[in-house]
Amino acid sequence: MNLPLSSFAALSCATLLLAGCQTTPVPTARVGAPVTGLVSLAPAAPLDPALLQPATALFRIGPGDTLDIEVMGRDDTRASVTVGPDGKIYYYILNGLDVWGLTLTETRQRLGHELQQFLREKPVVAVSLRTVASQRVWVLGRINAPGVYVLSGPTTLLDAIAQGGGVAAVRGSAGAVIAPGGRGFGAEPSGGGGPEAADLSRAFVIRQGKILPIDFRKLLRDGDLSQNIYLQPDDFIFLPAQRGAEVHVLGAVTRPQSQKISGALTVARAVALAGGTAPNAFISNVAVLRGSLTQPQIAIVDLGAIVSGRTPDVRLERGDIVYVPYTPYRTLTRYADLILDSFARTIGVNAGAKAAGGEVASVGVNVTVGP
Repeated sequence: MNLPLSSFAALSCATLLLAGCQTTPVPTARVGAPVTGLVSLAPAAPLDPALLQPATALFRIGPGDTLDIEVMGRDDTRASVTVGPDGKIYYYILNGLDVWGLTLTETRQRLGHELQQFLREKPVVAVSLRTVASQRVWVLGRINAPGVYVLSGPTTLLDAIAQGGGVAAVRGSAGAVIAPGGRGFGAEPSGGGGPEAADLSRAFVIRQGKILPIDFRKLLRDGDLSQNIYLQPDDFIFLPAQRGAEVHVLGAVTRPQSQKISGALTVARAVALAGGTAPNAFISNVAVLRGSLTQPQIAIVDLGAIVSGRTPDVRLERGDIVYVPYTPYRTLTRYADLILDSFARTIGVNAGAKAAGGEVASVGVNVTVGP
């Protein structure tokens, strides 16, 4: 049963940090009871075969790209121009021409149309792509050279990880981790990995705000190329640290965050450390998500019953995701998908903000530019 917000606020001032309380006590550390009722969700469906094929769409120009332009028969018009942050190029006597989102063919046609008013004869314009800087992918986390990379050609997930110097350290059998084709993805210390090893079970790719169901363990440990997708502009790749003793608190809380575990940490304490619940939070349907991203387990916890003393608090483990919803969810699979997408976006925003000022390198060798 959902506890009314007014009743919950009164109870929480003694145990949870809620907006509007006069004091900000945090529950003292308690061992708590183990999570019960964990439900194993079905493994993610196989990847769409289309993800394993390079994109066929023509390249579209964006800020930072460099073009070679020439009006045929007029050597004085030959120039290399870079698309500005506003998507415009400044060529010859044209006062800024917007080419953002155009293909090379469309750009050539637009240049010819605009130049015609200044030239006696109909111009024949040649446009070619010199360098690409507008299409990027993020490769962050436990990578030897994390950063933002230019996607200048058909590029697979393995290509991007290799471009980033490989995984810094991977847990498992001792020795180097070798990807298909003989590429090394990071030496692994004997004994099963150091404190900064990559947690492949929690690695993910975000595309357009959603997690793609990629199993990094199959890809990097087993060489399973059915997981080796082709990347698209703005894809976000993240490999978290293996031994990061963290619990992630998301959803309807005041300060969604990742919290380091030092000693015992329970659901109530974790929510309190995140600033308590937001107004209208549905506290009787709090989820605890555990396990890998591709095969998670989920349990529903009644935080209101814990706060009122009707139910023992629940002990958390490293890597758990605690999600406080605004509305109840009846289908566990859809609830888990929502939680994982929120988790990935939160981690992605934090990691991306740290890398935003980094130097951009190039990934790939060619692009489909069209005739």
